[in-house]
Amino acid sequence: MTPWIIVRGAGDLATGTIVRLVNCGFRVLVTECERPSAIRRQVALSEAVYDETATVEGVTCRRIADAAEAERVWQSGEVPLMVDTEADCIQTVKPAVLVDAILAKRNVGTRKDMAPITIALGPGFTAGHDVDAVIETMRGHNLGRVLYSGAALTNTGIPGLIAGYDVDRVIHAPAAGRLESVCDEDGQKIGIGSIVRQGDIIALVGEMPVIATLDGVLRGLIRTNFPVTKGLKIADIDPRIEQKENCNTISDKARNIAGGVVEAMLCLAKQRGITLS
Repeated sequence: MTPWIIVRGAGDLATGTIVRLVNCGFRVLVTECERPSAIRRQVALSEAVYDETATVEGVTCRRIADAAEAERVWQSGEVPLMVDTEADCIQTVKPAVLVDAILAKRNVGTRKDMAPITIALGPGFTAGHDVDAVIETMRGHNLGRVLYSGAALTNTGIPGLIAGYDVDRVIHAPAAGRLESVCDEDGQKIGIGSIVRQGDIIALVGEMPVIATLDGVLRGLIRTNFPVTKGLKIADIDPRIEQKENCNTISDKARNIAGGVVEAMLCLAKQRGITLS
């Protein structure tokens, strides 16, 4: 039987990898935490944790209770996703490949001995030590590059530059509390895909307003009623109004990273004589 590939995490960047792997014919099982905090929710398969299913670009993830349900869901044409923060299912599933796509900027428990091929996205891992390969996630010339030794660039905490904006693109919670949605002056609920202006109130955290930092498209917004902590990233504005139609599609960054994952998998499988499909 074709071996499983386990992807840890299903946020927007991880989703790019999941969709690419599925479209390439690989057998994928996804694990997530109990309360994912993705803001680009329209393109994050992690939403299946809350809604039972989530679909991005024609690929549907379905939440399952345990690994025993994985094969049935896969045979139905959907990708199984289970809440398994520690990836304990590895002991049962025994995947050929493990991809850490959590993007925690640190290693939260992935080891090279967890699967015949191990790959991690972004900083926090050393290729050849923690995992077999690391994929660069920093925007720029090396985005998507496969590293078989060394580590990805250190997280700077500064978002990538888009249309001249970096830090202002990302909005953090002004206080701790539950996020509440609001409506614009026309009575329309503000959400992902809404056009906003600098100074607009785009949500509330408790009684504290969340203010748009620039004009643009609200590309990401954390779930209504999500309990946020002060300073948590909760929204993302794209200053390019023409990108409104792309709020529901996988980003160029995610696709680039996904290409690196596939390259690393195939290269390592060939070197080690591992059959993946």
